[in-house]
Order: sequence, then structure tokens, then C-alpha cells
Amino acid sequence: MHRRSTVVKRWLVEGAVYLLLIVLAFIFVYPIFLMIITAFKPTREIFMNPFGLPKVWSFATFGKVWQRAHFNTYFLNSISVTLISTALVLTCSSLAAYALSRYQFRLSNFCYMFFLAGIMIPIRLGILPLFLLMRDLKLLNTHWSLILTYAASGMPMSVFLLTGFFKTIPKDLEYSARIDGCSDFQIFYRIMLPLVRPGLATVTIVNFVPWWNDFFFPLLFIQSDHLKTIPLGMTIFFGQFMTDWGMLFAGMVIASVPLLVLYLAMSRQFISGLTAGALKG
Repeated sequence: MHRRSTVVKRWLVEGAVYLLLIVLAFIFVYPIFLMIITAFKPTREIFMNPFGLPKVWSFATFGKVWQRAHFNTYFLNSISVTLISTALVLTCSSLAAYALSRYQFRLSNFCYMFFLAGIMIPIRLGILPLFLLMRDLKLLNTHWSLILTYAASGMPMSVFLLTGFFKTIPKDLEYSARIDGCSDFQIFYRIMLPLVRPGLATVTIVNFVPWWNDFFFPLLFIQSDHLKTIPLGMTIFFGQFMTDWGMLFAGMVIASVPLLVLYLAMSRQFISGLTAGALKG
């Protein structure tokens, strides 16, 4: 009798947990579902039936957004800016984190604290000096103003995360590689980088998502329409007297595809990176 009551309690607890998870999943998934079905509706139908399914499932709005609204240009601009910024920050931060974690020199602690200080200081506090710097370098209204700003803003957190991953790698691997004749750089890219793939995935997602969705810096640095990124380019859907909500939601769906692909491609490594500290602690 006691065993049966224990089993019933366990089933009730597990059922309550699963019910809670289902509710949470619905809360997170429903706004995405609503965004997708709204993208298939014209503006009039959105106001008449905001939560219902569209009467006609047509991709005409997506084609109109992609071609007539120059969304293809904004999409390619966002892709190039974000990918180059991510590649730059991964290269620089991995090299800096490797040096700070594996070598001891006189200013190693100072350099590490210097990067940590960059996490505590919001980059938007330096907007005026940053704008003047880009003006003096003649980088205003170019993608390089965004790329350099993103890479600089992402370096502190990236170095902090990757330093922790590099420190967990046993030094015996490094010693063995040196005995086999590997140089410092060969040890770095042949042995160390493959072992910190969860950390690289974490850094990629942590930086890629806010840069892809950033509106502030493109608004500050970019004036030409053919150089705008998606968040800035989507302002064309907001008219003075009317907003084309159907095209706006279609643009949002298109803009969400790269983020979805990124999460699907790196989800396993990203979860490993988030749980690495708990598993090794």
C-alpha cells in the first residue's frame, strides 16, 4: 500500500512538472506562431481577425517584401555585417583568451581585469567619442563602422567566457603536443580550439543575436538606404499615416530565419557550453 501511494505521488509530481513545461512552451511558442500566421494576412484582415488563421495562405506578401521593399539588400547587409563581426571577435577573443589562460606574464592579471572592466561599462556611454572617432577615420556611412563597433563591444564578454573554457583543458595535452614538435600556434588551432567548441558556439550566439537585432548603431552610423541593415530598413513599413502590418510581419519572419538556423546548428554545442561549468565544478 505504501509503495502504491509512493508511485501515485511520483506520477502526480511528474505530471505537474510536465504540465508546467507544456504551459511554458506554449507561452514561448505562441507569439512566434502568431507572428507567422499574421505575416500571411493583409492589414485589413489583421485588424478584423487578429488571432485567427488567415483566410488565404499566400506567399505574395513575402515576395513583395523581398523585392519591392528592397528587403534583399537589407538582408544581405545584415548577413555580411554580422558574419564579419562574429568572425573578427571569435578570432581576436580566442587568441587573447588562450594567451591569458595558458601563459603567465607580468601584465596578465592586469590585461584580464582590463577585459572584465569592459563588461561593466556600457558602450552607449561613449557614443559621442565613438561617433567622432568614426568621423575622423572617415568610416561613417560604411559597414566598417558597425563591424568595428560590434567587434570591440563583444570582445570583453567573449574573452571572459573563452578564458574559462581554456583553463579547464589539462596542460598535459599541451605538454604532449610540444614533445611531438607542435608550435604554439599549432597547439592553439589543432588541439585547443576543437576542445573549446562549446565555448565558441556560446560566444557566437551571445554576440550574433544582439548584433543581428541592433537598431541603435545602424541608426547612428548609416545614412544611405542601400547600406541599411534589417532593423533599420524595416522602418520603411511605418508610414506617417498608415503602417503596412502584413509586410512588417512578413519581414519579421524572414529576419527570424537566420537566427533559427543558427540555434538549430549550434544548439547542442551551446547547451554543452552553458552546462560545462556545472558538470566540471
